Amino acid sequence: VLFSCNPSQTKNAEPGDVLENNHANDALYDEVMKIHDQVMPLMNDIYKLREDLKNRFTTNPSMKEPEKIKVENAITKLDSANENMMIWMREFKHPKDSLGGETGRAYLQSEMEKVKRVRKNIHEALRHANQVLGETLQQN
Repeated sequence: VLFSCNPSQTKNAEPGDVLENNHANDALYDEVMKIHDQVMPLMNDIYKLREDLKNRFTTNPSMKEPEKIKVENAITKLDSANENMMIWMREFKHPKDSLGGETGRAYLQSEMEKVKRVRKNIHEALRHANQVLGETLQQN
């Protein structure tokens, strides 16, 4: 009786449709979390690279202005990537049963796009910071 009153079912829905939607949403949630779990360990790399870049200033007081700008930009990108990850984690909410079906799927699809952007930004920031760090090490 309780399942027949489920508001997430439409009048034309079959009894198994809601369960299938919830399973699909669970799989989508797992994919979102898989990306998060792949990227999360990189947060430590961001911190280490940021510190290495900051140390370039202290160990090389005669660094020329164009190099300082490159280092500062790399640090800014790392900070931005870190902040974007923190914001995404604060705002992400596991859709409860009340967000099953299409509403839950739409939410998770939106979150999938967001976490993919976060992943892309992190990888780009790390690649850029490593490049800048390598360049500054070669010059000294």
